[in-house]
Parts: sequence; structure tokens; C-alpha cells
Amino acid sequence: MKRLAFIVLSAVVLAVGASAAQAQDKYPSKPIKIVLPYGAGSATDIITRIMCEQLRQTLGQSCVVENKPGAFGIIAIEEMARSRPDGYTLQVGNVSTNAITPVLFKSKFTIDYEKDVVAVARLADLPTFLMTTARNFPPRTMAEFVAYAKVRAGQLKYATPGAGSFPHYDMEILAQRAGISMQAIHIKAGPPGYINDMTLGDIQLAYMNVATSAPQIKAGTLRPLVTTTAARLPDYPDVPTMAEAGFPGSARRYGGPVRAGRDAAGGARHAAKGRGAGASVAPGARYLRQAEHSFEPDRLARRRQDLAARRDCVLAKDHQRHQDRSD
Repeated sequence: MKRLAFIVLSAVVLAVGASAAQAQDKYPSKPIKIVLPYGAGSATDIITRIMCEQLRQTLGQSCVVENKPGAFGIIAIEEMARSRPDGYTLQVGNVSTNAITPVLFKSKFTIDYEKDVVAVARLADLPTFLMTTARNFPPRTMAEFVAYAKVRAGQLKYATPGAGSFPHYDMEILAQRAGISMQAIHIKAGPPGYINDMTLGDIQLAYMNVATSAPQIKAGTLRPLVTTTAARLPDYPDVPTMAEAGFPGSARRYGGPVRAGRDAAGGARHAAKGRGAGASVAPGARYLRQAEHSFEPDRLARRRQDLAARRDCVLAKDHQRHQDRSD
């Protein structure tokens, strides 16, 4: 039986959506569990907890966030997929876990991802920076970085949440376009797990979202070279876009889709389409001001096709020259 996706923001809309009310009376009547494939402090974790507070205020029910990182997101996805399809177990992910993982690691699943999981909507797109350490790393522009890397082939290190994650893909694509070679350091905890390495200068680069990197930017320990957004960010007017730096399309912004097993999710799907998935954003979440929200159920399917086409090129480039860390 196909398990339908269910976005947290759509759950907020359920309180006022007539179709959703018809799908299941008095939903929710108990706490909702949201499984995350990333650790505490990650962007996915931050956004989900903000949305959980909106859920509590709007629906009158609490939600419990369970952080289950590892196995490229498969642990979290499969826990959701095996849950009872009643809308009380959800999963928030992103393009790494819910677009790339089903392409690269299809054989590792014990479920049929294409049949058991369907995307309903995107939660948000967070602005992302190409960050560098400020310690013993002179480049302050993309041009300076490329020149610096070219005379240090294979010496610079960049961090990713894992092999095949979208920061890994994007960094390898950037490296190919710039004609440089770097070492990938895969740390499954994501940015919270490698911020310290970057502030110490042990790792030189990483793609990092504005939510996670803001304190380090303010402290001067990390430095944004470019943003992957289409236009400069109001809070960071001096940080150019990737396109302005001469590398349009080298990195993309992705949001956090939500998956869930709920047969009655048709009402939520309808509500999300009719009212807009971005209808409720927690006030006071400063970095969410510039997040994009939209209903695009086929976006991840399109991305999986694109990523499958790039798979061999990126992974071949990465073969036998990366390190994996579990911290």
C-alpha cells in the first residue's frame, strides 16, 4: 500500500482544512513523532523544532523529535515507512536523504522507496554559504580561493555530511568546473560535527546554511565566500552569489521535504496545495525570513533523475581520496 507524504506545514493547515477534517476526525488526537536523519543542532533539526512549536500552538498536540542520523538517512526513512500509516509518524529530510540516497544506495533499503514514500511538499529552502575557515586561510574571494587551491592540488580539505550528500555533489561539481582537486572529509553528524574542525583550520571548506553558520560568521572564525542564492542576502550584502563569482549553477538550494505514512493524507495534500505550504512560519525565527516555501511534489523525483546522471562522474572523482568520520 502506498504511504503518502505529509508535510509539517500541511499539518498546521489541517486545523482549518475542511478536506483534512473529513479525512480523519479529531486529528491529531495524540502526540506526533517526527524522525530526523540528522543530529541535534543541524538545520533540519532547527527547522523541525520550530515547526513543532507551530504544530503545538495550532493543533493543540505536542510533537516529539527523534534524531536518528546515519546510513545516509535510511534509518530514519525506514522507521517512518514501517510505521502505522495514520499520520502520527513523520520524517523530515532533504535532497541528500530523500533524493540522493534512493539513487546511490537503493540496494541498501529494505523497503521499496518509490512505492512506499511519496513527496507532498517542500518545507523550506535555507540560504547556503560556501564557508571557509578564517584560520591560516588567506582567500577571501572565489577567485583567490581557486588560485590558492590550484597550487595546492589535493591538499585542501572540505567537509560533507556523507558520501553522496548534496554538499558532496555540489563541491565536486564546483571542483570540476574550477579545475581544482580537494579531499572530502565525510562526517555524518553534519555541520555541527565539523564546525570545530573548521574553526581550528583542520578543514578548510564546507557548504553550510545560514542558520548553522551565523554564530561563527559573527565571531569571525568562519568566512562566507559566496552564497548559493539567486540574489545577495539582506543580512549579508557583502557576500556575492555563486553566479556573481563566475560559477552559476554550481550549487543548488534544497529544502526539507517531509515524509510520512498516512493513508488519509489526501486531505493534507489538498490543503497544502490550496493554502500554500508556507502559510505558517514561526515568528522570531530570524534566519527563516528568507526561506522559500512551495508545493512541488515532483521536485525530488526530478532531482533523483538529475543526480543519477551525475552519479558516476562525482563518485569516480571521489573514489579512494576521502575520509569518513562518525563524530
